[in-house]
Amino acid sequence: MRAILALEDGTLFHGKGFGAETSACGEVCFNTSMTGYQEILTDPSYKAQIVTMTYPHIGNYGVNAQDIESYQPHCAGFVVRELSPVLSNWRADWSLEDYLAKNGLPGISEIDTRALTRKLRVRGAMNGFISTEDISDEEALAKAKDWPGLVGVDYVKEVTHKEAFDWDVDDKESPDFRIVSGSEEGDARNVRKPLPAADIPIVALDFGIKYNILRRLRQQGFKVKVLPATTPTEEVLKEKPAGIFLSNGPGDPAAVTYAVKTVNELITKDIPTFGICLGHQILGQALGGKTFKLKFGHRGGNQPVKDLDTGCVEITSQNHGFAVDSDSLPDDVEVTHVNLNDQTVEGLRHKNKPIFCVQYHPEASPGPHDSAPLFGRFRELIEKS
Repeated sequence: MRAILALEDGTLFHGKGFGAETSACGEVCFNTSMTGYQEILTDPSYKAQIVTMTYPHIGNYGVNAQDIESYQPHCAGFVVRELSPVLSNWRADWSLEDYLAKNGLPGISEIDTRALTRKLRVRGAMNGFISTEDISDEEALAKAKDWPGLVGVDYVKEVTHKEAFDWDVDDKESPDFRIVSGSEEGDARNVRKPLPAADIPIVALDFGIKYNILRRLRQQGFKVKVLPATTPTEEVLKEKPAGIFLSNGPGDPAAVTYAVKTVNELITKDIPTFGICLGHQILGQALGGKTFKLKFGHRGGNQPVKDLDTGCVEITSQNHGFAVDSDSLPDDVEVTHVNLNDQTVEGLRHKNKPIFCVQYHPEASPGPHDSAPLFGRFRELIEKS
């Protein structure tokens, strides 16, 4: 298939199509991770975004059913320099091309992703249109220019689970893998480490939650009840949670006013609360702050974040296009982490309440595990409370 990628500034890229024969609009952004493309495709935070991988060779280890991060892919389209013609991994269930076709997503390869990334770095993330169908340049450009964009749009309602559910009641999804060695018998894809008892009940508000976050919470001994994003305060409190978790998710945090209202009501109850990514932004608003759109966002597994308490620098996994404005925060909220590339807020803490949050992804998937201890910190906060 031939394919086309059009940007709102009039730029056109022609390449080779793969995946489904279809078209889509979205915000064109880039991710600097070298691996983890299937986790990126299935991360709900990428709803309505056309993702460009800066690493040039993508698809060599295929896609497997165990490492997905949601019930379906959520990005609008996928852009790579070179699609691997073969896959070579014993855990693979599908090729990347087959996976995109199976899920109705368009992909484009054999374009200059370095030039595209440079343009996005200079101009900022732009609205775009991707197609593997027979569409003229003029029509593609018109669709890119006409798409309204992410600002002011609530995509959380499109990705949140519609019904509440208990996460992994059989303890089959959450254990970490254990490498099979020597003559040890067993299905190597399913040999797992033991889990602690689930002895602390918490509620996770699902704004577009990644499954690896739920796995990490269960590994800390949490019994997790996942509730839809629109769940009102009284329904959350009926669960009698020992803690509240606020998940990641897509789009403009200022558009999710119902979630800000709920979280604002919940923080008056002094229940230990932990937020990640969009949950961090929603919590920042509920505490009195404001958010703004970044020029091209932070997306990748190599973002340096400084812990202002310890001075330590963590290399983090990130995926967000908005941030909390530090100047808008009230006096009883303090910044705990900053991004060393642009000095934006990466972590907050309430001075008088058991509340903290981070902008990055301590569960990684993909990415480094420097920040994984934050889940243990959440448990410690609940135990002290």
